[in-house]
Amino acid sequence: MSGPEVAKTPGGSSGPGKDGKEPVANGHGESEPNPFAEYMWMENEEEYNRQVEEELLEQEFLERCFQEMLDEEDQDWFIPARDLPSGVGQIQQQLNGLSVNDCNTEDIVRKSSLNPEAKEFVPGVKY
Repeated sequence: MSGPEVAKTPGGSSGPGKDGKEPVANGHGESEPNPFAEYMWMENEEEYNRQVEEELLEQEFLERCFQEMLDEEDQDWFIPARDLPSGVGQIQQQLNGLSVNDCNTEDIVRKSSLNPEAKEFVPGVKY
């Protein structure tokens, strides 16, 4: 379509519209808003639904991966209450109850035969 066919309007006139502008394909002027603008999203409804579904599936996949990672991490950690037999737990409680008595520290230092001026011990080094 070119020339006079394009210029023809539904009303039968062959010139531009009343305000001097050519009508667009839907019969409305360029300055007039599209009456179907609020429904244009429906044009690609299937594509939009597919995209949203993909995003939801991806989010669900990431959540499952993250939960599996946390579960693996929990299995790798050593938790005495869970991983040790019951008898070992009693020994551990006894060890936690032990303490060093600091009241005789000065006595021990006076009776010690260690040299406080001695060099620090380093394994593998001969003096």
